[in-house]
Amino acid sequence: MSEIDFRGYSLEVLLLGGAFLLTLSVLASRISSRFGVPSLLIFLGIGMLAGSEGPGGFEFDNHPIAFAIGSVCLALIIFDGGMRTSWNSIRSVLFVGISLSVLGTLATGATTAIFSHYVLGLSWIEGLLLGAIVSSTDAAAVFSILRSKSLSLKGTLKQTLEFEAGSNDPMAVFLTVAVLTFATQKGASALGLGTMFLMQGGLGIGLGYLGGRGTRWLLNHIDIEYEGLYGVLVLGLSLIIFAATSALGGSGFLAVYIAGLVLGNSEMLHKGSISRFLDGIAWIAQILVFLTLGLLSFPSHLLPHWRDGLLLSLFMMFIARPVSLMIAAPVAAIGRKERIFISWVGLRGAAPIILATLPWSVGFPNAEYFFNLVFFVVLTSVAAQGISIPWLAKRLGIVEPIREEPAQELSAGMLPAGFFSIEIEVKPGSLAENQRVLDLSLPEGVLLTSLERTNRYLIPRGDTVLIRGDRIRGLARPGSVETLRGIFGTAKPAAPNFA
Repeated sequence: MSEIDFRGYSLEVLLLGGAFLLTLSVLASRISSRFGVPSLLIFLGIGMLAGSEGPGGFEFDNHPIAFAIGSVCLALIIFDGGMRTSWNSIRSVLFVGISLSVLGTLATGATTAIFSHYVLGLSWIEGLLLGAIVSSTDAAAVFSILRSKSLSLKGTLKQTLEFEAGSNDPMAVFLTVAVLTFATQKGASALGLGTMFLMQGGLGIGLGYLGGRGTRWLLNHIDIEYEGLYGVLVLGLSLIIFAATSALGGSGFLAVYIAGLVLGNSEMLHKGSISRFLDGIAWIAQILVFLTLGLLSFPSHLLPHWRDGLLLSLFMMFIARPVSLMIAAPVAAIGRKERIFISWVGLRGAAPIILATLPWSVGFPNAEYFFNLVFFVVLTSVAAQGISIPWLAKRLGIVEPIREEPAQELSAGMLPAGFFSIEIEVKPGSLAENQRVLDLSLPEGVLLTSLERTNRYLIPRGDTVLIRGDRIRGLARPGSVETLRGIFGTAKPAAPNFA
């Protein structure tokens, strides 16, 4: 392998260095769990230490490659986030979530542009570009910090932040591309940008939904000898959905989020093993993207911009985020304590830094300034807001201890021969609704092992009466799938049914 060379590094050295950084990142995540430091801050720090100005001394300054790596990793993270989002839990916050992701993102971009023009001295087009780049949020960092303290948000706060973060990345990408298009192409017009917005949104939602449904159908009708390959299949299909939608002019990020949402809320075989596989892939993607962005940065280039970066960070924390929330969400929709918390937790994550490589890639003037400024804003946002989140949440009384969850689903090697694990929901109007388990005439070989109901876990017995929304886990033989769908499936759906 030593014949292969990259910038003076042999393949063995690159492999050793990459494996060491990956291992170090995983081990360092323990710091996040113990002290509540956001993991992305740790991963970025490790990347910076490995970079050209750190002890590692590795030179990496290819912004197009960094953008490509970041885009793919972000797509995988968003897809996994969609898979883990319950449709039933976000229905009640759908209006507020969409409003925050669209109006909130626009308001953040607009207020940041005004500040950048009048305070930082940027031109209007530069201010709009900066506002678009930093307009998205990262809810995953918030939940990671709270989990490290064994805390969970009460009510619908978690769902609101989750939905906002999952859907505002595509909006930020569109705004950034739109501003760059308007600035670099002479024939660009408002009508053309509006058409592009509708096309990106429409294709993203449509192809994402079709892709999710198609993936679900394939998983339930294809027989693969090795269970581990089902997760690999879903990974490949998610990247196909992302790439195909982007190639057709749609929002690939929105498509993978919708596909993940559809798939995660569908009844399908091997759901547990697929979910665990994607969780690992999402973590690898998160580590890879922050290591790459850390390698791309030059600490000595950040210091000259500390004043502008600090002013912009303070403005976004204390003015831009509260103002965007005021514009996007009616006062009656969110309580006072929840409004204070949402205003404070607008953390910036991977998306702004990834988008900050775009001006460099298209040759936009002053691109290095944008990248360094955004990098500084993300660092200060995560450090200041991230570390204070548990204290603020407790102070406002909007958290509770994390509820205990049942033991993880049995893996394929632990299952009895000829059985697979199932997870199925009692749908409104189904034969199972308001019926006792012993009256269901379940197929031979079906064993129900646990029941989740309104955040409580029960053991289903013969006299247990099932109600709509119950999520049941168990074991079954392959031939019983259609019968189970007939028993638990929907007769008269009361809400959009992805199954």
